[in-house]
Amino acid sequence: MYADIEGKRITLSTSILKEQRVCHIVQGMPFMEFIAGSLSGALGLAVGHPLDTVKVRLQAQSVYTGIFHCMSKTYSKEGLHGFFKGMAFPVLTTGITNSVVFGSYSNALDHLTQSQQGGRGHGKAASAAQVFTAGCFSGLMQVGAYAPIDLVKVRLQNQTGVGRYRGPVHCVAVILREEGPRGLFRGGLAVALRDVPCYGLYFLPYEVTRKALTRSGEEPGTFATIMAGGLAGVVTWSFATPMDVVKARLQMSGAGGREYRGVLHCIAASYREEGLRVFYKGLLLNSLRAFPVNAVTFLSYESLMSLYCPPPR
Repeated sequence: MYADIEGKRITLSTSILKEQRVCHIVQGMPFMEFIAGSLSGALGLAVGHPLDTVKVRLQAQSVYTGIFHCMSKTYSKEGLHGFFKGMAFPVLTTGITNSVVFGSYSNALDHLTQSQQGGRGHGKAASAAQVFTAGCFSGLMQVGAYAPIDLVKVRLQNQTGVGRYRGPVHCVAVILREEGPRGLFRGGLAVALRDVPCYGLYFLPYEVTRKALTRSGEEPGTFATIMAGGLAGVVTWSFATPMDVVKARLQMSGAGGREYRGVLHCIAASYREEGLRVFYKGLLLNSLRAFPVNAVTFLSYESLMSLYCPPPR
């Protein structure tokens, strides 16, 4: 996501776009990318949030026997509203996290390709190792912005009755009052352990699938984008789910959930009490949610960027 002023081109090297487009409004592109990333991220969150709520409750609470039991209990006690608890905060802040992810990924990939190729403008495709490394870097960079947002989301999602939090702002205020600023980063290490390798992995199946479904010399079509984004999400969440369980439990520690001293204690206690299968709670939901969420996110982003900055003919 950087502008090559000398070449009068803008090279989009984000998690979903690495092709080059000609854009006449060079100075407006960062803002346009921010808007496109925010809108696409919000759409993806809205599509997947109900399933995410069920997943979070299954991972952080042991009172449900399965997916349908959790869904029926949530609906009977809270109605449809219960499935959308905690959605507002991530939707309103998705532009921040997306801009960090896209910006850090593209700049890291730019740096890696320049270092290996001896400068910018060679037009060579990035290697799988470069894509993975840049992805890992973007995962690390977004932890600081994402961890507090996700913490608030998870705590609001786990309120099944009259909760202690009236909303995201009140939740932040309570955490700051009771735990201090450090409390906003509870579970942050688990977020990093989940996201750093998985963001690196995330880009590889996307690029491979999109390339395989696109004819040589043509722009990727809607079908290629949907399939590539969806499959990338499913593959990534298959690897991310074990640490996702640990993350959710740590985030609820001290807020109605069991107390854990840290990542290793959470892993050991969870395994001792529930066995190996505990680390795959929510895997099916993650997979079912990942395909439509990532397909919608990638397709809407590419569509919006095509409108702002159409590819050269």
